[in-house]
Amino acid sequence: MVVGMDTIPDENYAASWEGDRSEPPRVASEREILTSTLDWHRRTFELKCQGLTPEQMAMRPIEPSGLSLHGLLRHLTGTERWWFRLQFAGEDVPMLYYSDEWPEQDFEDTGGDVEAAWAAWRAECARSREIVAAASLDDTGKRRRDGEPFSLRWLLTHHIAEYARHAGHADLLRERIDGRAGH
Repeated sequence: MVVGMDTIPDENYAASWEGDRSEPPRVASEREILTSTLDWHRRTFELKCQGLTPEQMAMRPIEPSGLSLHGLLRHLTGTERWWFRLQFAGEDVPMLYYSDEWPEQDFEDTGGDVEAAWAAWRAECARSREIVAAASLDDTGKRRRDGEPFSLRWLLTHHIAEYARHAGHADLLRERIDGRAGH
């Protein structure tokens, strides 16, 4: 530790991804902090995939893991629908990239069109935002597994963690694909 040092030189900070991505506010209402932090993590994932070909998105470069960026994209699309539309809002829509016969379809089947997967993800994120905007943080949904209630507040923190976890996976995948890294 250096005594008296009160600043860190810019070159000592981790590289940041290029692209439009607003930092979440540090002082704001609970709702604004939760929703903007979730959007920041959504955008972070998107930036980590930016500029890759469909073939690169489908690569599984970290053995023995079968993870790919395309698989993560499909998984996050499915979780948006599962948590916000099916379980919280109670909408009657089909699940995406899942069947009882093939529960890991989101990760395993990366042969589909990447642009169509991005369009589906953007549509699910937009619908999730609409659901959040129309609800109170104290409103509840029900887990399909056991009928247990959960609040929108819990769902937002759960989804922030979901995206943060998978952004970490995306970091490792992207670095193995083309050497790029950052936050």
